[in-house]
Amino acid sequence: MGQKTVRFSDLSGQLITEDDALARIVVHDHPELGDGPVEFEALTDEAKVIEKAALRVAIVELHVPGEDEPRRVVVDAATIDALATHTPMNELLITARPARPARRATKTTSGSASSNSTNTSTSTSTSGGGRVNYATLEHAGEPHKGKTTDLEKQLVRDHFDEINDRLVAQGLRTISLADPEHVERYGLQDLASEFMPGQEALPIKELTSERDEDLPLDDIQDELAS
Repeated sequence: MGQKTVRFSDLSGQLITEDDALARIVVHDHPELGDGPVEFEALTDEAKVIEKAALRVAIVELHVPGEDEPRRVVVDAATIDALATHTPMNELLITARPARPARRATKTTSGSASSNSTNTSTSTSTSGGGRVNYATLEHAGEPHKGKTTDLEKQLVRDHFDEINDRLVAQGLRTISLADPEHVERYGLQDLASEFMPGQEALPIKELTSERDEDLPLDDIQDELAS
């Protein structure tokens, strides 16, 4: 006797009768969300309702003098755009430097320093005492020397926002689509062109912060000759 799988929308409880009517919805952030992203199934029409209700927002981290921890807020994109009165926000986002890693608080006592050293040693090694495996969701995207494996690149592409959220929480530098080195290292050309239209048409050299006057004279002459 054959079996037939019947699916229902997790949102409304309605019967999903056709495969093409099934939508997968992943929730990355919500006031009631626990430790990490969750997903559920719903009708395609229900997913489209969510899309139509979407707002243009900006997620901003505020580092205020005198406060140890930054504040992370979600604001209407038009509100923060209006603050950019000198340079339009779309230009400012492209030319701005990548965010610096957050500074971690350091303790002055020798006992605390020893403890921090132990914790750092533990966190940067595997349970077997070996090196950190950056080809895992737990460590992918963290700054490290050496080759970036194809698996780590894939993890960064597939979980870009999630990994950047983790890097912020760890006080590490985030991965910037405006940084040519990051784009090249993790193979983010498609993401960069999607979220920053037009950038892919610029040579990588033009996207760096290096100025021509910082280059040796011989290099400048070579550039002009070419």
